[in-house]
Amino acid sequence: MFCAQQINIPPELPDLLKQFTKAAIRTQPHDVLQWSAAYFNALSRGEPLPVKERVEMPVATQKKDTGLTPGLLKILHKQLSSYQSVQLYELEQKWKDLCLPLEQLRSILALDNFGMEVEWIKFFALGCSTLGGSIRSALKHACEILTEDPEGGPARIPFETFTYLYLYLAEIDGEITVSQTESVLNTLQEEVDRQNGMVQPRHFMDALCPPLS
Repeated sequence: MFCAQQINIPPELPDLLKQFTKAAIRTQPHDVLQWSAAYFNALSRGEPLPVKERVEMPVATQKKDTGLTPGLLKILHKQLSSYQSVQLYELEQKWKDLCLPLEQLRSILALDNFGMEVEWIKFFALGCSTLGGSIRSALKHACEILTEDPEGGPARIPFETFTYLYLYLAEIDGEITVSQTESVLNTLQEEVDRQNGMVQPRHFMDALCPPLS
């Protein structure tokens, strides 16, 4: 009934499908259909896409893990960091778009007294703590996600941001004293002053820095 000359292929379609395919390969979603719907919805709205910057290679303990990863947390940060507070339903939707388990979201939210609005920077800090087994490792993840340095660079972030994240995680921990946090921040301040107000993981991972927790 139709010949090839009658079928009109939009000129932008091949490139659109190529970019979608590359995004799917980088992101490796567990539910391709659910993620695809989120991808094209974000594309049509001109919003940040739910796409990882690169493929994350799983470690041995993550072979069957479908939970949060640094790459997925970075996607969420790009999508939600423009808001000081995020509506809970919107956070849940973005979480489901990335095919993440709702049980993990609820366990993170349970760490603080969040209501129907979630302060994004606090949730981000708790997400980093989920990625790392210690405050030191959580803050390293935070630097690597928040930095504007190129991949493989020093992963610098403003000391003000680092201080907020550290004090908040110390408060959530509940066993870190004020004198401990002050000792860490005072020690880092000297190096930060030489780095134009920026801190990087090597500063607080150094053996000369007091324990963060």
